[in-house]
Amino acid sequence: MAGTAGPTSRELALEIRDVLRDLPVMLTSPLYRRWHLRWGATSAEVASRLPGDTLVPRAPYNSTRAISIDAPPEAVWPWLVQVGCLRAGWYSNDLLDNLTRPSATTILPELQHIEIGHWVPMSPKPSARSSLRVHSFDTNRRLVWTTPDSTWAWQLVPTDHGTRLVVRIRARYDWGHPLLAVLGVLLMELGDFAMLRRMLRGIKTRAESLEHDRAQHVGTTATAAPTAA
Repeated sequence: MAGTAGPTSRELALEIRDVLRDLPVMLTSPLYRRWHLRWGATSAEVASRLPGDTLVPRAPYNSTRAISIDAPPEAVWPWLVQVGCLRAGWYSNDLLDNLTRPSATTILPELQHIEIGHWVPMSPKPSARSSLRVHSFDTNRRLVWTTPDSTWAWQLVPTDHGTRLVVRIRARYDWGHPLLAVLGVLLMELGDFAMLRRMLRGIKTRAESLEHDRAQHVGTTATAAPTAA
């Protein structure tokens, strides 16, 4: 399956470099929490209602982040569908979230089927605690993943130049299970911003690259086509 091939020495070195670059952001993110919880998003996007908002009420962690992508929603959507550890990866810090396997740089047809209830694995052995679950979706428009304590809502908004990709994460910490709660705090309060920002940028780079290649191919084909006599 895609995402299971190990990294080359160069790829591994780049993964280590990326983590080292993000480490200061992870360690200092609580200092500018108010800013990073709305990184890239407009005031209107932060205030908007998204699917899944009511699933985790009174969430102490509530972020809305966004990025503009110069590609239409249908060119962005496939990258979200194939996300997952040892699937297409997370387009982020592969050293940390994909067992060093490089995230995919192409659309993988075998990973494009999506159904409500499907797991989006965050570890090699998917389970209710180690996976997100597809809660609902509207193809090319919105997608909601859930865990018992969190929601990830993705919204794809068409624009004149492509897509606004908005993601909202709402999470609570289960202090009935202290170790899990502490792990959740560490992951969300320290790791989430740096890794999600890298993920959004990774999706943007991939979608724009393929859209550029597609446009070039269409242009070349049109130029090469014979004109009618």
